[in-house]
Amino acid sequence: MGSEARQGVIDRYREWLPVGDRTPRVDLQEGSTPLVRSRNIGPALGLSALYFKYEGLNPTGSFKDRGMVVAVAKAIEEGAQVLVCASTGNTSASAAAYAASQGMRAIVIIPAGQISLNKLSQALVYGAKVVQIPGNFDAALATVRDLAEHYPVALVNSVNPYRIQGQKTAAFEIVDALGDAPDYLILPVGNAGNITAYWKGFKEYHAAGRSTVLPRLVGAQAEGAAPIVKGAPVAEPKTVASAIKIGNPASWENATLARDESGGLIDAVSDTEILQAQLQLAAAEGLFAEPASCAPLALLVRLVREGRIERDSTSVIVLTGNGLKDPDAALGNVEPPVTIDGDARALAKVLKL
Repeated sequence: MGSEARQGVIDRYREWLPVGDRTPRVDLQEGSTPLVRSRNIGPALGLSALYFKYEGLNPTGSFKDRGMVVAVAKAIEEGAQVLVCASTGNTSASAAAYAASQGMRAIVIIPAGQISLNKLSQALVYGAKVVQIPGNFDAALATVRDLAEHYPVALVNSVNPYRIQGQKTAAFEIVDALGDAPDYLILPVGNAGNITAYWKGFKEYHAAGRSTVLPRLVGAQAEGAAPIVKGAPVAEPKTVASAIKIGNPASWENATLARDESGGLIDAVSDTEILQAQLQLAAAEGLFAEPASCAPLALLVRLVREGRIERDSTSVIVLTGNGLKDPDAALGNVEPPVTIDGDARALAKVLKL
């Protein structure tokens, strides 16, 4: 990879971001994640071109890093010393990591009992102060928004516009890699900041002549946490995909605008479909992604079979988080290790060699 690919988001896309000479060069070499062409799933579905944007290879294992780096850099520029966020896991890991790298304090508010231990461990190891409160993510977000309004802390959830600015760079990378925008971009929708950011990025590149087309955006929600699909907030969202377990998305309006402007759609898939897609992705492509990341694959499979996505189109699925973020969900659906007491002959018998 060239020197440009090793740069972080701010240096690589400086001309496209709201940064200046006073903005510190915060950098954990986020971004530049691979766009992996499907070798098996795409051909099995009869698709001419299917790709996976593997955001799980960002520094803390999720797409959150590319938005967080810009939010943190701007917070420092504005004099902040303390970062705060509400989180179901990935945001907390990212905020804590960037705070640690800049010698800042990080405060993380989480809904009690509703966060993967792996994600929680990241925030704790990076040195964040983690506080659990009753209720769901929406309650946690309301609390930190109130805190940021009355105390000297910088809120770095996706309601922070700099998060969207950083996250849009993933759209730039896709166009840079493909030479144009895809026909379809399929991604999970939770708090809905990411679908908003991708649409912003694609539109900016298109307006500048860097792409000839705009993609249709397809968002996947979980059936138990599908407020946009249902058209009303979900008081008690339920899904195995904790990263999109959100009942009242902060970027709801912008997400529906992105959907409508792009001529796309947002639909819901079941937890069963999500877990099946997770195993399919790992076994067929060698890519391990957390459950939320697999919701768009489950939706793609359905849409292709229904004839709602053309087989000669180019599609990109965004894998927002690494599977190691929440391995328990996957481990419940695979065979456990086999234990034997014997030599190579016994092993060969068990393996039917």
